[in-house]
Amino acid sequence: MAVTRTKKNTLVAKLAELFASAKGTVGATYTGLSVANLQELRAAARICNVTIKVAKNRLVRVALSENDKFKSADTSLLTGQLIYAFSSEDEVMPAQVLAKFAKSHPELKLVAGFDGSGASLDTLTVTALAELPTKDQLRGQLVSVIAAPLTSFLAVANGAQRGFTQVVSQHASKI
Repeated sequence: MAVTRTKKNTLVAKLAELFASAKGTVGATYTGLSVANLQELRAAARICNVTIKVAKNRLVRVALSENDKFKSADTSLLTGQLIYAFSSEDEVMPAQVLAKFAKSHPELKLVAGFDGSGASLDTLTVTALAELPTKDQLRGQLVSVIAAPLTSFLAVANGAQRGFTQVVSQHASKI
């Protein structure tokens, strides 16, 4: 059954809205995945505030052309059956969600992406994005780097007190 023009227009409007609000978007091939696998992917993506959409590439191109910042984006990599992941909060999260899912489901392959400024990203760039640490991991690393000198100082300061206490306790046990 063919999709009506009004449904296509509604889908294009929804896609245009997702592209406009997204900080990062990634497309991946999903040929060979079952419906249950796609539901599992959607559930994992929902936890990370990532929206998953399946749409025809032609409709995605129309949605991109409706937005001024995506008009000059290269869409040549958008071929075959693609699933799109959008995030309006994090630039890297769509690539990470899809890459994490692809580790257990090799049928899913990252293809292309778009950043919030409208630039298109090739497969290598999207794969590199997927390997970056998350914002929470980066925050944790930053806190550990900031706290390292203080931790070392406290270890040195406590070492002197610990040594003094051991000497006093050994001397007291001899008395």
